[in-house]
Amino acid sequence: MAEHTDFHYNSDVNYDEATMRQQRDIEEEIMNSQLLIGELEDLGNLETEMASDDIFVRKVQILKQRYSNFRRVRGDGNCFYRAFGFACLENFLDKPEECLRFRDVATGCKDELVSLGFPECTVEDFYTVFVETLDLINSEKSLEKLLEVINDQSTSDYIVVFLRLLVSGHLQQNSDFYSCFLEDHKTMKDFCSQEVEPMNKESDQIHVIALTTCTNIGVRIEYLDRSDSLNNHVFPDNLTPSITLMYRPGHYDILYK
Repeated sequence: MAEHTDFHYNSDVNYDEATMRQQRDIEEEIMNSQLLIGELEDLGNLETEMASDDIFVRKVQILKQRYSNFRRVRGDGNCFYRAFGFACLENFLDKPEECLRFRDVATGCKDELVSLGFPECTVEDFYTVFVETLDLINSEKSLEKLLEVINDQSTSDYIVVFLRLLVSGHLQQNSDFYSCFLEDHKTMKDFCSQEVEPMNKESDQIHVIALTTCTNIGVRIEYLDRSDSLNNHVFPDNLTPSITLMYRPGHYDILYK
């Protein structure tokens, strides 16, 4: 038999508004307590946090045989894009030729976005911040500077938006290939405008495939979920991964060998 609660419906209360206010309070608490991209941490910290869950502890112990550290990424719905963006930029610190290649990719994608009908002035704004960050990393080669830049909310969000636009453009240009991922959306354009382009929208497999394919950057994802075994997958599967992300249900962090 269900337990009785002290809840009583009050017709004078707007429960939708109350729920939204609670969600805003939670988001604000997250913003005030967690960096966009955290410092390096020992994986043992994660094991301690999950001590009450045998499945997760066992999987973290396996991860510890392959990786030593991780970085937390703020859980605000943008964690995949932010984790991918930072991990790429960090990887570029000692790979200037790859940084320049990625810059060329971004330039080509910007032109394609405009040809798809995205407002040129809007795309240019996000592209400019993205490229300026690439150029800064390529010139200063400083992890401290990178962390400073990527933890600036405005700059970091501009980078996230540009990556989201790259995914939207790629999906729309290759809609026949990705149509099998569509369920409740009539067209790929609808899907992108509702599930890809808006900030704080969580990412699914289609986003991962699209971003890694259009940037030609391989990513390994270790799945720290409730399945029987610790699984991982490389996106796209024809590339050697240069960065590694850790997926927990609804969230991505960055892993380090």
